[in-house]
Amino acid sequence: MKDKQNSPKSFEQEMEELEAIVERLEDGEVTLEEAMSLFKRGMELSKSCHDKLQSFEKQLDQMIDEDGEIVPLQIQEEE
Repeated sequence: MKDKQNSPKSFEQEMEELEAIVERLEDGEVTLEEAMSLFKRGMELSKSCHDKLQSFEKQLDQMIDEDGEIVPLQIQEEE
């Protein structure tokens, strides 16, 4: 049986956890020690989400053409 705590969370799961942390901190109903712990966890989640977004962006910047060659993705802007 897999341990859920060790399995990586999806971007969406991490964002939900981060939003819950922000709400708790904004409520102001936590001790200073708990606030520090929540802040640290929030920073970890923020970095992880940022890293995932950068990875997704890099993937979107490339496409594979019909010959199997990797080519930069070129997006035409609408006029």
